[in-house]
Amino acid sequence: MGDTGGGTPRERYRAQVRSEIKAHAWEQLATAGASALSLNAIARQMGLSGPALYRYFAGRDELITELVRDAYRSLADTLRAAGAAGPDLPALAHALRGWALQDPQRYFLVYGTPVPGYHAPDDITAIAREIMATLLDACAALPPGGPAKPFDTHLAEHGEWAAGHPAGPATLHRALTFWTRLHGLLSLELAGQFTGMGFDPALFFAAELDDLIGSPQD
Repeated sequence: MGDTGGGTPRERYRAQVRSEIKAHAWEQLATAGASALSLNAIARQMGLSGPALYRYFAGRDELITELVRDAYRSLADTLRAAGAAGPDLPALAHALRGWALQDPQRYFLVYGTPVPGYHAPDDITAIAREIMATLLDACAALPPGGPAKPFDTHLAEHGEWAAGHPAGPATLHRALTFWTRLHGLLSLELAGQFTGMGFDPALFFAAELDDLIGSPQD
């Protein structure tokens, strides 16, 4: 998730320091959560003064934005790669779970409890919509199912979240069902709620996925 690259020596140094700051921020998130993120604490870890660190990030919200942007971009790229051969809902589901298990704190930053007082900028919303578009493409490729349901009618007039995707209301319903059920499972698994219950979370995830595909909402 680093942002080093070409440019002048000064620009490369700045990118390197920003990457190091973000690495320390991820460590803080893992131990204390996003609400406790402290630029001053990071500065002390790096041997910098607080004002020096603020030359790289103007404040907590700018740093959180970078972390959120990196997380969403990583997930968008992961799902796009999973669907590179064509719309494949199971492939997307397993890619999502693999991404979440790889770094639970990254997952919780974007899908956990909102950070108090923080509001993501529009470009992050655009990446989130890119992720949803990939899901909608996969759901649209599934064969149609049974008759329309009442919520389908509601979605016909409340599909702003789909950002103009041509999917019909039934496909929107299926995508929402897929997204909410699998995220619910992942959130419980990553929070340790299945610990000690004696079953394999991976098998539970696969069973839910089979149920979602075998019981279409559209």
